[in-house]
Amino acid sequence: MGAITYDMEIPSSIPAAKMFKAVVLDADTLIPKIMPQAIQNVEILEGDGGVGTVKLIHFGEGSQYKSAKHRVDSLDTENLTHSYSIIEGDALMGVLDSITYYVKIVPTEDGGCICKNRSVYHTKEGVEISEEKIKEGKEKAMDF
Repeated sequence: MGAITYDMEIPSSIPAAKMFKAVVLDADTLIPKIMPQAIQNVEILEGDGGVGTVKLIHFGEGSQYKSAKHRVDSLDTENLTHSYSIIEGDALMGVLDSITYYVKIVPTEDGGCICKNRSVYHTKEGVEISEEKIKEGKEKAMDF
């Protein structure tokens, strides 16, 4: 099994704590309301929302995917970090075992923040996928 890592940083004028609350803590209810074309709804299958929780994400009509099963791997509200893995679903394209995302929201001096995101794509044994294909998929996701 191989792994491809992709890093991205997005600056924002939104304060770090507010951004973390929106994109991590409230994302399951907020994103379907403001971007239903991206995510239709999120169902908790196991857990209480904390570490170990397994969720089923139903993508909206604007997505090329139907659903993905997602597991919360870490959640630190003090340090504004979160990690989760997509462990099942058509978003894995039949060539990936999983995708793990590491999110860190860093406050900036001007009162805004930088959203740091590292994605690690774990390929299935014997499968090769180009970094260009990963980057293309990541950019489509960011368009949402």
